[in-house]
Amino acid sequence: MSTTRPCSPGDRGPEPSGASGASTGRQVRTLSFDDQSGVVPLARDFARQALYAWGWLPAASADQRAAAEDVLLVVSELVTNACLHAEGPDRMELTCDNKVIRIEVADRGTGQPAPRTPHRAGRPGGHGMFIVQRLCLDWGVVRLPGIAGKKVWAELGAPA
Repeated sequence: MSTTRPCSPGDRGPEPSGASGASTGRQVRTLSFDDQSGVVPLARDFARQALYAWGWLPAASADQRAAAEDVLLVVSELVTNACLHAEGPDRMELTCDNKVIRIEVADRGTGQPAPRTPHRAGRPGGHGMFIVQRLCLDWGVVRLPGIAGKKVWAELGAPA
């Protein structure tokens, strides 16, 4: 199940349901992975729909197309990491303010994601967080006291 709700600038919390689609304000879309299979393609499709709603797609230039593909790749990497290392994702939240897209993937895992160091490009596996680090403006992990799991987040800039 997914929800779309607008948020006021500076407000990270949910607000009542409202209009969706392209807007000059911040837009938030949430996808719950409860009882879902095929979560990586589900997350990519959900993110692609959000990119269309927010005007990132269809892309008018090669830079815009590359920026949208970067968002989809980061979504894939974060959800895949939750599947491989954290008992699967619980939910994904996408936030867009027309300059930055923030991706958050919540899971119940206790591990700490980090790019493998040193990165060895020729070896299979272990590239997910390296890719996230290279493509994103910033990324990190949020843990809330008394709540199992974490949110892994990443932010990507809109094309110029």
